[in-house]
Order: sequence, then structure tokens, then C-alpha cells
Amino acid sequence: MNQKTSRANKSGSKSKASGGGSDPKKRRTVKSAAAAENKEPQSRRPKIEVPLNDEMDLIQAEDESSAPAGEKYSSRNIWNNDGLIRCPWALISSRMAAYHDLEWGIPSRDDRHIFKMLILEGMQAGLSWAVILRKSEFLEEAFDGFDPEKIAGYKSDKVEKLMSNPDIIRNKLKINAVISNAAAYLKLRREEGSLSDFLWKFVDDKPIINNWKVMSEVPSKTTLSDKISQELKKRGFKFVGSTIVYSLMQSIGLVNDHLKECSFRFKKPNPLPVLEGKTAPAK
Repeated sequence: MNQKTSRANKSGSKSKASGGGSDPKKRRTVKSAAAAENKEPQSRRPKIEVPLNDEMDLIQAEDESSAPAGEKYSSRNIWNNDGLIRCPWALISSRMAAYHDLEWGIPSRDDRHIFKMLILEGMQAGLSWAVILRKSEFLEEAFDGFDPEKIAGYKSDKVEKLMSNPDIIRNKLKINAVISNAAAYLKLRREEGSLSDFLWKFVDDKPIINNWKVMSEVPSKTTLSDKISQELKKRGFKFVGSTIVYSLMQSIGLVNDHLKECSFRFKKPNPLPVLEGKTAPAK
């Protein structure tokens, strides 16, 4: 509530208390003034306020009136005016845009990369992906380049060292899950050949191509992610609930959830370089 509206309401309350009442016309005038003051001109492009971080940009986005309720910003948003249409979640920062352009939804069969993404997706539980991307380089350094052989051998002293590292996600359950997942990964690799082979067989080695128009249509999990989650849990993996697994499926390209209008849905155009002074994610 703004100050002018607050004062008007207090004035009205005092008049009622004194028995004088208030003029209905005056009440309508106050309401109209307050509404006019709070109403933003339709021609003005709303700004998305984002957390103040070194790599964050202030994004201007189009308010698309045709979007469903709850979808103020659609895929028509263009990051830094480079002319390329992106999925709305990529507009938070230059780092998110680069991840969207260069990695998300692109089929990967690199086993080490898939293991890394499994770890990062598990680390995300309860957090935003923007936080994980911002800390990904620190996490990779702290966890020995996500080398599963090294991680599987971590002892309590290493866990304590990780817990004292302010640059990573200091959650003991998650850290211990990374260690147990490394051991589970090595066991699965001996039995299945690779984590990549294990996961890709669920989609017959072909990405699932969806046809979403707006982000509200994109699911957070599916019956397939439920199935994969159950199989991973049986094999000793932790922090692999269905929602986390579906995020993994999206990140490594088992499923393509780029919106229909997204410029990066089927091909990878040259993205606008990350602005000077901004930190680009590792390619």
C-alpha cells in the first residue's frame, strides 16, 4: 500500500469515528487516484528485478497479453536484444542464457558429463538452478573435477573439508549423497557399460521432442522420470527423485523441452557473447 492511499484510508477512518461519515464521491475519487498512480502504462515494458550478483543483468521483457494466467513473460523475450528467442527461464542472467544456448536440451552421451549433471541436479534440490550454475566451477574444483573414482574414496576428513568450503553447497546430506552416488555410478558402469547407455535405453536412444507453447505446459516430472528414478534408487543412487531425474533428462537432451518458438529448439545458433565483465560458464 502506498503512502497516499494509507493517509486517505486513515482520514476516512477518522471521519467515521467522529460520526460525520465520508462522501461516497470522495471515496471513489481516492480509489481512482490510487489506481491511476499504481497502474503502469501499457506501452511501458516491465522490468524483471533479479538478485544483485556479478553476472546478473537487468532484463527487459515483453508483457504478452495472449499468455495464459501466471505467464507474464513468454518465449518472445529476447536476451540482450540479440534477436534470438529463448525459453523464459533463460532470461534471468547472462549465465543462464549461455547455459540455455550451449547445453540445455542438447543430447549428450558423454558419461563424465552425465555424471556431473546428475550431481549438480541433486545439489539443486531446494535451490534454484541459477545458484547451482553460479557455484558450478567451485563445486567441480572441490569435488576433484567430478571424478567418480576419487569421489568414491572420500573419507570423513574430506567431508569436513567440504563442509568448511563457503563456495559450495554445504549440505552434509548432499555431500554424502555425492560420495554414495559415485560408488553407485562405478557399480552401474561395471554392470551396464556406462550411465549414458543405461539412461538412453529408456528412450530407445532417441530424444523425446515435445511441442510446448508456454512454460506452464512443461511438466516437472513424468511417468518415465518416475520409472528412471525408481531404477536409480534400486541401484543405490540418492537425491534422484522423479523431479530431479526429469531435470537431468532435460539437461542432457533425453527430452527436448525448448518451447516451439525457441530459436535453440533444433539447432544451435551463434549466441550473443557474454558481456564484458560477466563470468561465462565452462563450455
